[in-house]
Amino acid sequence: MDKKEIGFHAGKIWQLLSNNEKWSYENLKSKSGLKDEELGAALGWLAREDKIEFEQQEEGLYVYLCVNVYIG
Repeated sequence: MDKKEIGFHAGKIWQLLSNNEKWSYENLKSKSGLKDEELGAALGWLAREDKIEFEQQEEGLYVYLCVNVYIG
C-alpha cells in the first residue's frame, strides 16, 4: 500500500461520510469494501487532515465529518 492508494481510499471514505451521519467502523468497513488496514490508513489520513471526528460508544467506534470554520 502506498500514499496514492491510501489517498484513494480516504476519498472513498470521505464520500461515504458526506451524508453527515455518524457511521460505525463496521458499517464503513462493510460499505467501503476495504480491509481493516486499508480502512485504518484512510481514517488516519482524514484524521490527520482534521476532516473527521471519532466517538467511542458502548456499542463501538463511530466516525463522522467535522466542520472546521476559520475566521481570519
